[in-house]
Amino acid sequence: MLEKILLKNNIFERLTALLDTHNARYRVMEHSTGGRSEEVAKIRGTHIGQGAKGLVCHVKGNGYRQYVLAVLPADQQADLAMLAKQVGGNRASLASPKEVSELTYCVFGAIPPFSFHPDLQLIAEPFLFERHDELAFNAGSLERSIILNTEDYRRIAMPELVAFRKRAD
Repeated sequence: MLEKILLKNNIFERLTALLDTHNARYRVMEHSTGGRSEEVAKIRGTHIGQGAKGLVCHVKGNGYRQYVLAVLPADQQADLAMLAKQVGGNRASLASPKEVSELTYCVFGAIPPFSFHPDLQLIAEPFLFERHDELAFNAGSLERSIILNTEDYRRIAMPELVAFRKRAD
């Protein structure tokens, strides 16, 4: 229980220690709380597509049951049915705020694109790596962001690449 409390209170420190250990190229930005992704991008001075949006999902079906942290560009929408099929289930739903807090040690909306919980599988949409040299994300707080080199994120987080964004075909 104490470990959970310490992790919850120190997610930013855990993130920066991880990035520093792996010689990541990043910067920290303190800012006012933003609402939607567009608003936060404007506050940060970044493009909305640089935002790494993390969705905590519960994937079930076909004997599969797994929590997933699905990361995609903030200007894209997730296709949860596609996500479920890609990872072996047949349905996916967004986790409850309580589950999000327990699995990420963060408040809803401040989830970094890293998993520090053994029951939370990290998945990234490949499109996340195609457009920008840097990714921006809330770092465990709605008032603090990290802007991280995209390739450093991929190298350090090592997410499983799974296509799950909605496409306008």
